Amino acid sequence: MPAPKTRQYVISAAIAGAIAGASFAMAHRRHPEPVPPLLQFSWPMVIAIVLICVFSIYWDTAAKGNAPTQASESAASRRFHLITLNVGVLILVLPLPGLTHRFLPRSHILILPGLAIELGGILFAIWARYHLGRNWSGEVRIATGHELVRSGPYRNIRHPIYTGVLGMYLGAMIVSGEWHALLGMTIITLAYLRKLRLEEKILSANFGQTWNQWREESWALLPPLF
Repeated sequence: MPAPKTRQYVISAAIAGAIAGASFAMAHRRHPEPVPPLLQFSWPMVIAIVLICVFSIYWDTAAKGNAPTQASESAASRRFHLITLNVGVLILVLPLPGLTHRFLPRSHILILPGLAIELGGILFAIWARYHLGRNWSGEVRIATGHELVRSGPYRNIRHPIYTGVLGMYLGAMIVSGEWHALLGMTIITLAYLRKLRLEEKILSANFGQTWNQWREESWALLPPLF
């Protein structure tokens, strides 16, 4: 399934922003001139943005070869999720005027763990997707011949990909430490909670008692919190 154009545009814009921010930072060191606020990325934040971009490109590229769709959410529902998610991501990474005050102190004690959490989330999501195989899709759906995967992270977590993706954005939020990042993370979390509920509803309808039993034996996102 080809990547949605909206997502491709956002990825391209984020990459361009990260490169521009890095270029402005280098130029500013040599020739101290005013830098536009939206391009004032710290080096740790540039790394965080690049990790998100690389993950997004990989994620869309790896979508080829998925099983055909048997039932799925509506196009409007999918579009709403993508718009909400992309708005959240942009708010998370862009130093928006009026929202650049810090809710976390600027410290390597937080930046390094933040990048580690982001990278760990990426690797966890990739691991989960590997076990999901051809059942995976960016939209909420039931694939032809869909099966409940119980291997790897799916032994204890019903939505480990969401866990990994949210971990990725959480790490980037910690790296930023600014209020716009917290606002963006809140929007992203709400978007995925909505998607999670839709997915659980369609899986319950398709797998019935098998799903209900798995639901009782597992956590949705993160043991033992959720």
